[in-house]
Amino acid sequence: MSGSIKVAACQTPDIREDLDAALHWIEHCAAQAAPGGVNLLCFPECFLQGYLLEETVARRHALDLCSPEFAAVLERLSDITPTLVIGLIEVSEGRLHNTAVSIGRGRLIGAYRKTHLLAAERLFQPGHAYPVSEAEGFRFGINICYDTNFTEAAIAVARQGARAILCPANNMLPYTAAELWKDRHNEVRRQRAMETGLWLISADVTGQRDGCIGLGPTAIIDPEGRIVGQVPLHKTGMVAAEISW
Repeated sequence: MSGSIKVAACQTPDIREDLDAALHWIEHCAAQAAPGGVNLLCFPECFLQGYLLEETVARRHALDLCSPEFAAVLERLSDITPTLVIGLIEVSEGRLHNTAVSIGRGRLIGAYRKTHLLAAERLFQPGHAYPVSEAEGFRFGINICYDTNFTEAAIAVARQGARAILCPANNMLPYTAAELWKDRHNEVRRQRAMETGLWLISADVTGQRDGCIGLGPTAIIDPEGRIVGQVPLHKTGMVAAEISW
């Protein structure tokens, strides 16, 4: 099967504890993307509630994917044309997960739970599977942020016939670390793309908070490791590319 698809990723403000503001940004970005023919649109890690690492706060905002509250989110996004990949904090059977969902016209079509967790993410339970989804016949999987440091996470997606890895990320880091890593993030992701022969599409946050800064990068990397598009560091915006297969 062959075809083409237009993919895009959004570099957004670092929004926390404001579901309505996050949904507004999704609607805003989708409204910009749809006229350009974007079929698949990626947002950052834990985007719906924010990258919350204090367990009490995270539990207060976590969403059960079977709940009326999440159904209301799906309903609000039901008129959006592109398939969406959105990071969120999930609660299931009392356990918290750092999850990314795939949503098509208001319908949940897939959910991936981050498998590789940082020490600061001990409030989350790791996932153990790498489900893949489709948009317009284009098969893709998800690695969340730190996952891309591990070859096996990318290979698990590739083995299922995916053509791309979508990478919701949140690199709101202390200033020194942000400067150190501002180019290294894409170097790591380039390695995963070249190892697997997959496209890699990352979405990140920008802004400043509590002595930290989010620079990005939000980028699209082709299977040969070339960065075919990137949102400028420390700017909000969107990057898009046409993928043929």
